[in-house]
Amino acid sequence: MTLPQRKHRSLAQGVVEHISGTIRQGTLKPGDKLPTESSLMTQHGVSRTVVREAISHLQAAGLVQTRHGIGTFVIERAQAGLGLDAEHILTLRDVLSILELRIGVETETAGLAASRRSEDQVDELAGALLEMQQAMAEGRSAVDADKRFHLLIAQATGNRYFVDILEQLGNAIIPRARLDTPKLEQDKPADFLERVSREHDDIFRAIERRDPEAARAAMRTHLSNSRERLVQAQRRLEGSLN
Repeated sequence: MTLPQRKHRSLAQGVVEHISGTIRQGTLKPGDKLPTESSLMTQHGVSRTVVREAISHLQAAGLVQTRHGIGTFVIERAQAGLGLDAEHILTLRDVLSILELRIGVETETAGLAASRRSEDQVDELAGALLEMQQAMAEGRSAVDADKRFHLLIAQATGNRYFVDILEQLGNAIIPRARLDTPKLEQDKPADFLERVSREHDDIFRAIERRDPEAARAAMRTHLSNSRERLVQAQRRLEGSLN
């Protein structure tokens, strides 16, 4: 009896988390060979299909390389810029870690933007917010507009390093670009998007009226809410696998 596709993905993510964790901790180093498929199947209690899907994810992230007839090996990771590599953000746990980083960085970004923004930058933010809301209303992806909204806030600080951090993360700064967030949260897509839209509007209004503390609070609320919703989703997911 084959596992449903969603179950396959959940099990594969568990294998990915374990292997990527051992690589990050240095237990598995560049040049080391991964255990065989059979060993991984036994270790994790999963099927060959699940192991192969996990290896495929690790290959796509540039963590391992398979040499046909020999095995799968850990490869050297090139570090660029600040060492933030969006391609290595593979799991729900990775996304939660990125949200923690963003809470620290973007809370201050919003406050500085409220103090320093120009009228032209307010207009650009309003345009990105409108584009995001229209996309949501029409059932289209709002990821690009959402990302632009956050990048514009970073640009409004006048500090290029804030921009550098968000640009290196790319679409990873928007959890739903990597995850089916409404489904994970067991929420109606319309309710989820309405909440997200309201949170962004609160951030914009605080920046527009030059209120740094309100902007910081609105950004922290938005990102903390995202993190808390995903923490609950992770607990449900882990519970369903036990």
